Amino acid sequence: MYSNKKTGRISGVLLLFTFIAGIITFQFLQNPVLSSKDFAVAALENENKLIFSTILGTFSGITSIIVAILLLPIFKKTQFYLAFLYFAFCLINFVAIMIDNHNVLEMLEFSRVFSKNTDEASNSLNIMKTVIAQKHLWTHYFYLLVSCFSVFVLYYTLFVSKLVPRVLSGFGLFAVVLMFIQIIATIFKQSISMDMMLPIALIQLVFPFWLIFKGLKSPKLEII
Repeated sequence: MYSNKKTGRISGVLLLFTFIAGIITFQFLQNPVLSSKDFAVAALENENKLIFSTILGTFSGITSIIVAILLLPIFKKTQFYLAFLYFAFCLINFVAIMIDNHNVLEMLEFSRVFSKNTDEASNSLNIMKTVIAQKHLWTHYFYLLVSCFSVFVLYYTLFVSKLVPRVLSGFGLFAVVLMFIQIIATIFKQSISMDMMLPIALIQLVFPFWLIFKGLKSPKLEII
């Protein structure tokens, strides 16, 4: 059985992978293509990038579940219900990732059909293109929204169990709340500022490195 420190270090490596995978998937592979003025053309020109992005996203979701499984025995020693709640939210997050992936591939398939009918592109096809693009935005926003819950429970469990310094887990909670507010505001077309996403990016980068170098402390059991 792994010690808390070793489990923490393994979890840190896996969480670092999910962070890097998320940056590559959304910032470099998907966003430049799917948010372009004409995604139907851009998607077809970047077909392999989009397919690879969905594969990378899938592995990222699976990795998050593995982290939850690794941390489950440690968390449930002091926070039994939170341990399983974190695991459950990671499963839900994986489902949200797969729905998001499905919509990315749907956009790619539509671009293939659209390219074969460019000479006779009807109003119906153009309307469908707009609907599919908006559908992807909705599923992506709700995926980001769902991801807030697993991350919040992770940092809250770490905060109450004192497995890492509270300044670290506390900042994580603060960052998730800011992210949640920004996403909700964006969904209602009242975006505040994308700068509100910077704290979550910072903690999601710093926290894995902390785990890699420091691991997790031993949980302090409450004496009743």
